[in-house]
Amino acid sequence: MSDDHIASAFDRDLETILARIMKMGGLVEEAIINAASSLEARDPEQAEKVRRADQAIDALEEEINQEAARVIALRAPTARDLRLILSVIKIAGNLERIGDYAKNMAKRTTVLAGMTPVNGSSAALRRMAKEVGRMLKDALDAYIQRDADLASDVIERDHDVDQMYNALFREFLTFMMEDPRNITPCMHLHFIAKNTERMGDHVTSIAEQVIYLVTGEMPDDARPKSDSTSTDPSIAPPVQG
Repeated sequence: MSDDHIASAFDRDLETILARIMKMGGLVEEAIINAASSLEARDPEQAEKVRRADQAIDALEEEINQEAARVIALRAPTARDLRLILSVIKIAGNLERIGDYAKNMAKRTTVLAGMTPVNGSSAALRRMAKEVGRMLKDALDAYIQRDADLASDVIERDHDVDQMYNALFREFLTFMMEDPRNITPCMHLHFIAKNTERMGDHVTSIAEQVIYLVTGEMPDDARPKSDSTSTDPSIAPPVQG
């Protein structure tokens, strides 16, 4: 088999993997938006659709990992090409986790639909989720375009998501102190806010993979987090399912 034929087959394999990554990314973007919309509308049916859609996201991650392993085994990629394939695996893992957080938001929505609304909180959470969704879109665009500058911009914008989370956390504490009836819904809402903040962290990880792919070096790990609250979400009550 000629070198040109091997290179052509490898390129086709990469195109297949990248197409699946973009499809997976699109499904995750949709899950974020739909989960936030269902929360604001207090729509359990839409929330249930988000939960069911997560199965397709999980299946795509499995397909991507299997295809990447096959390419590594059969094509013996060079160091640069191997870096590309490994970045795909890591990005797929981050997308799967973001999808899980969107599913968890949908689970909380089903519970919250039967509780008294907390003034303005759902709209604020939707704004936070929309920003994470925009960050994800830009991170995936940066990956396809090999745009390290755009990836760096995504990393910087995670600071804004952290600030949104901090503001919501303080609001929830105020609501709980003002009226004990707000305690349970605010605990669920806090859990949603924390999960959304963690979505931003996973988007940041995708952007870091883009920078590594383009430059061969990971960005500085010393980027300070702006989450000034506890990183332990265990104050929130569990949900079943």
